[in-house]
Amino acid sequence: MSGFAAKRRPIAKYRNGRFVEEEDEIALEFPLTITVNGEEFATIVCTPAHLDELVIGFLASEGAIRTYSDIKGMTIDGERGFAYVELAAGGLPAKQFYAKRFIGSCCGKSRQFYFYNDMKTAKTIVGGIAVKADDCIHLMELLHEQSTDFAATGGLHNAALATPDGIVVARSDIGRHNALDKLYGYCLRHQVAMKDKLIVFSGRVSSEVLLKAAKMGVSVLLSKSAPTTLALDLADELGITVVGFLRGQAFNVYTHESRIIIG
Repeated sequence: MSGFAAKRRPIAKYRNGRFVEEEDEIALEFPLTITVNGEEFATIVCTPAHLDELVIGFLASEGAIRTYSDIKGMTIDGERGFAYVELAAGGLPAKQFYAKRFIGSCCGKSRQFYFYNDMKTAKTIVGGIAVKADDCIHLMELLHEQSTDFAATGGLHNAALATPDGIVVARSDIGRHNALDKLYGYCLRHQVAMKDKLIVFSGRVSSEVLLKAAKMGVSVLLSKSAPTTLALDLADELGITVVGFLRGQAFNVYTHESRIIIG
């Protein structure tokens, strides 16, 4: 346990027809308000661990920054739940674009919707890495082995950045989007290349999760859970391989199957 993901709490457990007084590990839920250049930008409900990485990754996902060097200064007040960020450029994209939908034609396919900043920051993946089927299974096993906070609480999502040979870094959070933002923030802060990496993920692959992978430039997304229809439409368009229901020795490949190698 990290010490920041959970807190022990007395509970009454019903067992064999009676209550037993015990203590249980409960996942921490923590509101973090991010201010940028003195102006409130967003409040994220999250797990209070690796908050600096969360802020960096979130701002990059939102299109407010492109690299870590765009941040001139950052202070995290963990006691009060505030992150104060000063951008080197001194400004943010126009406010109205953060909640504005953009409708695209998608080259004659069914029309998709994006937030305006998603349209600007999501990358179409060309090339990417190939992964052996056995390596996909092994990587999910490695993620499970590292998911000690989830094992203790049952209330966290886990995500890892990996190569076909193993996990580079893993993060957890009560929010699956937050777990990915923490990975993104780690990579930006430490200048870790992402094009030759893949994501191993415990949660459902929604359109928002898929777009975060695209913004990171990752070509393969492995998940223990299910995808949504819009996520797969976006994966088709953006060139991302989505593998779902990766459990035991089986999985489903939903898009761009050529990156998964048998044998």
